[in-house]
Amino acid sequence: MEYIHSDERLEALAGQLSGAGLLAIDTEAAGYHRYHDRICLFQVSTRTDTWVIDTLAVSDIAPLTPLLASDAVEVVLHDADYDLRLLARDYGVRITHLFDTKLAAQLLGEPQIGLASLLEKHVGVKLDKKHQRADWAQRPLPRDMIAYAAEDTKHLPELRDVLRRLLEQTGRLHWAHEEFELRVQVDAAAASSDPDAWLRLKNTRDLKPRQLAALRELHGWREATAAERDVAPFRVIGNETLVEIARRLPEQVDQLRGIPGLSDALIRRRGAAVMDAVARARALPERELPVRPRGPGRPPPDPSFDACVERLKAVRDRAAERLGLERGFLMPRQQLEDVARARPRTPAALRDVRDMRAWQVEALGAELIEALVEC
Repeated sequence: MEYIHSDERLEALAGQLSGAGLLAIDTEAAGYHRYHDRICLFQVSTRTDTWVIDTLAVSDIAPLTPLLASDAVEVVLHDADYDLRLLARDYGVRITHLFDTKLAAQLLGEPQIGLASLLEKHVGVKLDKKHQRADWAQRPLPRDMIAYAAEDTKHLPELRDVLRRLLEQTGRLHWAHEEFELRVQVDAAAASSDPDAWLRLKNTRDLKPRQLAALRELHGWREATAAERDVAPFRVIGNETLVEIARRLPEQVDQLRGIPGLSDALIRRRGAAVMDAVARARALPERELPVRPRGPGRPPPDPSFDACVERLKAVRDRAAERLGLERGFLMPRQQLEDVARARPRTPAALRDVRDMRAWQVEALGAELIEALVEC
């Protein structure tokens, strides 16, 4: 394993990898500890060697992007979705030839689909997960953290080989290819800010408009503070504490004492800013107070539709048992409801249902269409 932290060495690595037909990759980001989530390490392995690239030290990973985007290079990832989004957002990388070991494991009906479990079962390697919540943005990185990061890609090629062979044996390799092709169609705007995030905090349904205004102000203050300090928002003040402050609408700093999550030290550091946020909410005129938007009304009961969905669900459950797949992975309830609404009568019509995969139609399409006759 080599740790790369210079542009010159990265350029040399790109040339060294130019003939590779398979690359296993992973990223380590800082989202758990930092406000500004970013890729801090980029790991890449061939079947024989591993490199850990310090993306905070090099200018860019541009020398590697043609390889990653090449149809001639199979890129192996485990649980690719988040990594693909970060790579697209930060570097404009668009992988085209993917093998996702998590998706492969799901299509094989593996009971445990985490990387550590799969490696232990199929490769005989036991991963040490002691740095799972590490701050990858810290520098310098301890040597044991760099070695830990390397383990996430070092064994992926071998795991890929095992899972691919099992997919071939079960006749599901083309199922996997369909899922891989869908997975690489990522949205680069993965971490766009959500102005209504404060409305989705838990245990806020009972808050009145003035309390909601306080929550909005407190949440905005916390986001700005976290962004300025580059720490995760919960490291400023936790969600439950934020909601409780809004609920109590304190008028003086002393009234913050006793609120769970607010120590005396935190009150000394943050109390004035918290009270300023609450005061802004108290000063708002009634007409400017926020009102929680009403969600879409529940549709009127439709016993025949519900019975049809249950009939389709029974078909799905029997198929999942036969195929050895997790029920929700084979076909989630939302898809069953879409099928019940569309009432397709042919496999081609079933394929037109939203988000329907060809492999799903192959796996249980005939049974679904037969069940729809009774709907």
